[in-house]
Formats: sequence, structure tokens, C-alpha cells
Amino acid sequence: MLRVGAGGTSDAVLEHLAAELAVDTPGQQVVLDRLLDWMLVCTLRDWFDRPGGEPPRWWAAQRDPVVGDALRLLHAEPAAPWTVGSLADRTGVSRSTLAKRFADQVGEPPLTYLTRWRMTLAADLLTDREAATVAQVARAVGYTDAFAFSAAFKRTRGMSPSVWAARGLDPAPTGAGRP
Repeated sequence: MLRVGAGGTSDAVLEHLAAELAVDTPGQQVVLDRLLDWMLVCTLRDWFDRPGGEPPRWWAAQRDPVVGDALRLLHAEPAAPWTVGSLADRTGVSRSTLAKRFADQVGEPPLTYLTRWRMTLAADLLTDREAATVAQVARAVGYTDAFAFSAAFKRTRGMSPSVWAARGLDPAPTGAGRP
């Protein structure tokens, strides 16, 4: 739980939120959902940017023009058949430059980060009560082979995707974080 005092960027969002809660109008839930998303982002910004704040490495890495672009691509297209070369091409740098900057900024190589991000997304999809099959989740996060996906999931989450789904575990990542 985070508590950010008054005077930050979230103050204006709180005013909008209070105004929206005061009336019952069509579309209110959609507006509240977006305002709460906005509030979360503002709160995280205030928290991480405070004096003495310790943001996760991926948070600060988003400000780097190369690594930030790479992170945005991985998050926008997690199922793409990424290689360090293809990611470097899309960010306009060499493979070695991307690999070094990414590891220095994020703390792990790009494809290791991608695997953990894919498993975070998969864990979320698997806990959804309307979830698809393990094979469909595998395809949604970039795996053409459900067996390879299951092995990767078990390696990163400590249990098979079907056991994860059956237990309905919290999809929050263990260390990877979500921007």
C-alpha cells in the first residue's frame, strides 16, 4: 500500500473522481475505471519521484530513449517473435548496444525480461474465470508450442499453468513488475 500526501499530481484526479462519484450518470463506471487508472499512474509517479524514492529499475529505464522504446515494444507486442536483433532493429541501434543498455538499465537481458513479462501476462490470463485453454494462453503470449510454454511457466512460476489456473493464484509478478 502506498500513501502519497496532498500536493502531488494526483490532486486534480481526486477532484475529478469526487465529482464523478457525486452523480449517477450513464457511462459512470467507464469514467471511474479510467480515473482510477489515471490515479494509480499519478500515485506511482509521485511515489517513485519523491526524494529518496527507489523506483524499480524498469521504471527508470523507460526514460532511456533506447531501452524505453524497447520496453514499450515488448509490452505492446509481447507475442511477437522477438530476438535481440529484431528488437535492436526496431529501436534503431545495434544488437550489442541494445543488449548492454537494456541489461544495465533493467538489470537483466531483454529476452529474460520478455519471458518474465509473458509469464506475468499468462498468469493473469490463467486466473481469469473466463480463461481460455492453456494452449490458447500460450499462443496469446507468444508461444506456438503449449509444451514449451508450460515448461517456461513452471520454471518461472514454480507450478504448471493448469495448476496455477486451478488454484486461482494472485497474478502479481514476483520481481518483474508491470509498468
